[in-house]
Amino acid sequence: MAHASFPQLRLVFEAYKELSGQTMEQAIKHEMDDELHEAMMAIVECVQSPAAFFANRLYKAMNGAGTDDATLIRIIVCRSEIDLESIKREFERIYNRTLHSAIASETSGDYKRALTALLGGA
Repeated sequence: MAHASFPQLRLVFEAYKELSGQTMEQAIKHEMDDELHEAMMAIVECVQSPAAFFANRLYKAMNGAGTDDATLIRIIVCRSEIDLESIKREFERIYNRTLHSAIASETSGDYKRALTALLGGA
């Protein structure tokens, strides 16, 4: 799965479901565990909707006690010139708040200004 393109993997997932009667997620859940399960599920989630995948990762990075700064920075910086606008829309759709407001409430100072600047228009 790590070497195929997203369109190719989508076709594989569809064909697998037609042949087996179960989704790729169901097969992974039944056949794999631990780190392999997590890695394979991440690939499937990202293939199905990259924006939702990254929105979910950003939410998890900010949810609960403390902030996973490395994840937050990595996603915002790496996706800023690719599909950050789509991720922002998906974050708001899923979590009913803007990514800008979530990041602004979890960060402060120059760190907050840098991340929110990369987000562009709130």
